[in-house]
Amino acid sequence: MASAAEQLASNLNFSTFAKAEDLKKRLWFTLGALLVYRLGTYIPLPGLNPEAFAQAFRGQSGGILGLFNMFSGGAVERMAIFALGIMPYISASIIVQLMTSVVPALEQLKKEGEQGRKIINQYTRYGTVLLGTAQAYAIAVGLESGNGLVNDPGWFFRVSTVISLLGGTMFLMWLGEQITSRGIGNGISLIIFAGIVAHLPTALAGTLELGRTGALSTPLILAIIVMVVGVIALIVFVERAQRRLLIQYPKRQVGNRMFQGDTSHLPLKLNTAGVIPAIFASSLLLLPATLAGFANTATLPGWATTVVGALAHGKPLYMVLYGAMIAFFAFFYTAIVFNPKDTADNLKKHGGFIPGIRPGERTAEYIDYVLTRITVIGAAYLIFVCILPEVLIAQTGVPFYLGGTSLLIVVSVTLDTVAQIQGHLIAQQYEGLIKKSKLRGGKRGR
Repeated sequence: MASAAEQLASNLNFSTFAKAEDLKKRLWFTLGALLVYRLGTYIPLPGLNPEAFAQAFRGQSGGILGLFNMFSGGAVERMAIFALGIMPYISASIIVQLMTSVVPALEQLKKEGEQGRKIINQYTRYGTVLLGTAQAYAIAVGLESGNGLVNDPGWFFRVSTVISLLGGTMFLMWLGEQITSRGIGNGISLIIFAGIVAHLPTALAGTLELGRTGALSTPLILAIIVMVVGVIALIVFVERAQRRLLIQYPKRQVGNRMFQGDTSHLPLKLNTAGVIPAIFASSLLLLPATLAGFANTATLPGWATTVVGALAHGKPLYMVLYGAMIAFFAFFYTAIVFNPKDTADNLKKHGGFIPGIRPGERTAEYIDYVLTRITVIGAAYLIFVCILPEVLIAQTGVPFYLGGTSLLIVVSVTLDTVAQIQGHLIAQQYEGLIKKSKLRGGKRGR
């Protein structure tokens, strides 16, 4: 089956694109919204000493701050109003998804269709406000504890920081929703995508600079380029991969007519969890190093120093825990977003069944059996994609933005966006064919 990019390339021509007025408006709106986001990452917080903070950030850029800086498009590095980025919204979404599997009332709302989804989205927004407020206040207190980072510490600075950071997060949440409804692609994903892509030229320039100074040899740089291309090809292949379960529907009689039973497929993605396991594992592993960096190293006990050293990039313990956490979150998040029992119940309700499998509980067990085994492959793929660049970063000092998590996000979002563009172009072609057929029908009628 051809990919969305291949179909787009075969169907795309300038005449079709020129006639797709709605698509052009959506593309311009998306680009304008992302430009507004990029401008916001350069607006600093009030009351902050930029020079002192930049110096302090350079000492902590290898910890969790570096990860958040990547997702915020450099806003953490400049401590801008978008420093929290969209992460509180993503965290709130994951928490609400977890609760829908535990709380019966939320589970019932999830089954109520569009109206229930609106209520769940509203709960997600409330959760974003709570998480954003807590994180913004923690950032304000942390900035005040730094030496010379804040010009005038006190409650006024804390309140202004909370309002600025929370307002930035809520604006990004609204902007992402506007991109999703009025633009192209998933707005939240595109905001993260834009932040990562904005720093890729700097990462590439840094890599080439290392080659110019002799820190990296030319063959090694070429090997890095080949590895990046190979990882991208692997991501494209696996993200498109599906395990399709054959679904059959019995014959049915409507009036005096007998309709033949239909066949369909239940697609199960090889990597159902997406990039969430890599993000969670990176955050948890970088947290000890970040906390130790803010603390006074002289006051840390010996065991804490040993643990922080063992969890440094490239260390064996770090790699083992990183891979184990990715595997755990791959299974954990897949269990949250896909419920085999609900899928089996929906198939039974509509008369569908898997050949050779009894509808109901046996179908749920079979779907769970297949899903568990393809998740093993998906988890192994995530571990390989994320661990290989980490080894390269530890051994060669390649910039952090070339890590597996960033490549995974960039490629996945690109595939989704290209698929939507291709869908709009096909819809435009169908509309043209329908108009032509109506005109021909009208002429024949005359």
